[in-house]
Amino acid sequence: MVVNVAIVGVGLVGSEFIRQVLTTQSKKIAIISVANSRNFLTSSTPLTASWNDDLSSAGPATKPFSLESFTASLATSKATYSTVVLDCTSNESVAAYYPTWLEAGFHVVTPNKKAFSGDLNLYKKIKQLSNGQKGSPLVYHESTVGAGLPVINTLNDLINTGDKIVKIEGIFSGTLSYIFNNFSTLGASAKPVKFSEVVSVAKELGYTEPDPRDDLNGMDVARKVIILGRVAGLDLTQETVQVENIVPEELRNASPQDFMAKLPEFDQHFENLNQEAVQNGQVLRYVGLVDPVHGKSSVTLARYPASHPFASLKGSDNIIAFTTERFPSPLIIQGSGAGAAVTAFGIYSDILKIAERTQ
Repeated sequence: MVVNVAIVGVGLVGSEFIRQVLTTQSKKIAIISVANSRNFLTSSTPLTASWNDDLSSAGPATKPFSLESFTASLATSKATYSTVVLDCTSNESVAAYYPTWLEAGFHVVTPNKKAFSGDLNLYKKIKQLSNGQKGSPLVYHESTVGAGLPVINTLNDLINTGDKIVKIEGIFSGTLSYIFNNFSTLGASAKPVKFSEVVSVAKELGYTEPDPRDDLNGMDVARKVIILGRVAGLDLTQETVQVENIVPEELRNASPQDFMAKLPEFDQHFENLNQEAVQNGQVLRYVGLVDPVHGKSSVTLARYPASHPFASLKGSDNIIAFTTERFPSPLIIQGSGAGAAVTAFGIYSDILKIAERTQ
């Protein structure tokens, strides 16, 4: 079955998704609408490689964007095929619009974490409207955790087959993975590096947010912990997840420029933490934990022995370990957990699942 796809947000991820669909000449996906923050374009036939020029030219088929007008333009597309609204923004207002789309009969796919880690009532409303009953709209958000890694799909499979989740533990941030994989190592030949230098290199390579504190404060990891916890049946919120903010308190209110300039003053603090770990045959890793058994989900800077899978992680990879009744030796998923290509892959896979389920 063909599904029509309408995309809100055509930046890096949205554009990459379109490129992948057009390159593979998918027979199951017809992209019929694209929108940025200013304009949107809706077509009765699938858009082609000229979509960006068509959207930018503001021709007769292009209209000023609002969520209401964009949604209204999709009403006729539903008569031909099922319609998937793909939200590739990180916008909270767009996320809050999901119930409206679901009530209109549109499916929703997104890498936007806001609807699944923010207001708990919004999350429950989305779950209620996409309850899996025959004919109800579908919601897929694999790419909200681990980009294209099969994290949420695996968790759903474990739950739906009656397994009991004991613990979900992981390195969910490619940025923090890179930083601590380079800063804290046990290799005898590893050259000691200063924490501020590793952060600076990560920023130059584009791994961090423009302000690295947006990574170091742990909130991105916390959002992913909340999402996985909710999928596992826990009513987690930002207030119920304990988050260790590793930004030095004296630098939390500084300007981004002052933060980077003054971070070297705290190198000794991080070096002390690292040396204490290394002397015990351990490394530092920034880890998210979902703990249904003890009810203490958290985000912390933790220590792991050399034998642990988290200790041998390389580059900016993500790694997620599911400990369950059936998998007391954890089921581990590892790989690239960030970047437009793998995020778009996760989105593409989700939409193909909807195409298969709506046949």
